[in-house]
Amino acid sequence: MTLPKKRLQRAKFALPSFVTLLSIACGFGSIVISVDNAYLGDAHDYQMAAALLVLAGVFDALDGFVARATGTSSEFGVQLDSIADVMNFGCAPAVLLYCYGFVLLGQDHGQLLRIGGIASFIFVACGALRLARFNVMVGRTDPKYFVGMPITAGAACVASAVVAWPEPATTARHAYLIVVLLLLVGFLMVSTIRFPSSKQKKSKAALVLLVACLALFAWLTTSFFALFFVVYVAGTLALNLAWKSGWKGIAPPIVYGNEDL
Repeated sequence: MTLPKKRLQRAKFALPSFVTLLSIACGFGSIVISVDNAYLGDAHDYQMAAALLVLAGVFDALDGFVARATGTSSEFGVQLDSIADVMNFGCAPAVLLYCYGFVLLGQDHGQLLRIGGIASFIFVACGALRLARFNVMVGRTDPKYFVGMPITAGAACVASAVVAWPEPATTARHAYLIVVLLLLVGFLMVSTIRFPSSKQKKSKAALVLLVACLALFAWLTTSFFALFFVVYVAGTLALNLAWKSGWKGIAPPIVYGNEDL
């Protein structure tokens, strides 16, 4: 193989990792903005930090697509992607919610600041556990369903609250609602509740749902994301309860004998 071809081959293998590094840059940028804004409480900056998490999610989806399109999937890329996910969708949203919900109030309520720090850490820990479980269970679960809420969805879920209500918490009640949100999403990530994945069979109903979501987004703008995740979680919980009661209107996930949940 000639030298130019070797360089081209190396560049091709480096491309997915470069996209992953772009996602890490977005996650790091979100953390920096959140920390810099902690004692200022500028709503626009908090929305920007949340938007960077969304952009990190876009790059997270693209790195896998690029790897498959170029035939450059590797164990190194898988490990780098997993590390990136812990930072982008575990640490970054936890820091965002900590700064947004507790820092300003914590100047007068030290106990609330500590509670917020613990809740934020629990969210990060649950995200890390969720990723570790996913990594060891690849090929051992029904690909049409995730076991527990995906960490990317968990990050988007908590960030959607900031997008919808960008003004930082000014009351203890608001701060405690954020604590509940962090703990609830953390629990959903480490639970065994089955969440539908993107590998579901495409249908006309899915297309209608997509069009309805776009229409609602145009109408509600930033509030749409909070509504979307409320419906997403409530619908998933209702579906799992229906399966437990014996309903088979939607085919339940295939349970393999070697699953260790």
